[in-house]
Amino acid sequence: MTESVSRPTLACIVITKNEERNIADCLASVRWADDIIVVDAESCDNTVELARACGVRVSVRPWPGFGLQKNFGMAQASSDWILILDADERVTEELRGEVRTCIEGWRLGAPVAYRIPRRNFFYGAWVRGGGVYPDYQVRLFRRGLAQYNDVAVHENLIVDGEIGTLAGHLDHYTERRIQDHFKKFGLYTTLAAQEKAKTVRTVGWIDLVFRPLVIGVKTYVLKQGFRDGVNGLIVCVFASMYTFVKYAKLWDATRQTTPQPGKR
Repeated sequence: MTESVSRPTLACIVITKNEERNIADCLASVRWADDIIVVDAESCDNTVELARACGVRVSVRPWPGFGLQKNFGMAQASSDWILILDADERVTEELRGEVRTCIEGWRLGAPVAYRIPRRNFFYGAWVRGGGVYPDYQVRLFRRGLAQYNDVAVHENLIVDGEIGTLAGHLDHYTERRIQDHFKKFGLYTTLAAQEKAKTVRTVGWIDLVFRPLVIGVKTYVLKQGFRDGVNGLIVCVFASMYTFVKYAKLWDATRQTTPQPGKR
């Protein structure tokens, strides 16, 4: 009599905040997962209702930060593996098949987490240059062997073990229109400035002039953003602007805390 071996299970975690435009398509791309958990940061739109209509588990809680919100979602899962998604991302069919093959064939000694190449779509087109592809993201891992740090923006997944690489793509439908860029721009540059303030105490004209210039040249010329036409140009200009505004906000913050000449 042969002993049956249970199939490994997968939970997908999605954090949301006012994502009614994206959430249904995101969840549809992972409906094959064994468990889907949405952690919503008190959305003001129909995100929660749309997610519940898809038949997934939904938790609503105040926003503590990117890493902590994802860690909360991970703590709700009981599956063998966890896949992390943003609401504006989609799992492609090729990635779905590769994930299933990977976790079902996993053995001791194999990687415990996997980085996934991400295709970023700006203004309706996949942008390959400018340093935004393959944009590897570590999103698939065995439960209990990874945790996000508490960095204000661009949080990192800390993995206890080896990390492998998959070939299937994660599609990221990021800024669809120019105004979408500006919706994130203010928040992300503020968070980045706050994070940078932990290690940087002064900002000079070199930071405000040369750092954005270097980013512009690096993304548009060296990393060949020019190959993506107008879409690539806009992406590279925004990358340069992001650096300028981040350091400008940091300069403003240090100015508030540094005693001014002649003042007490």
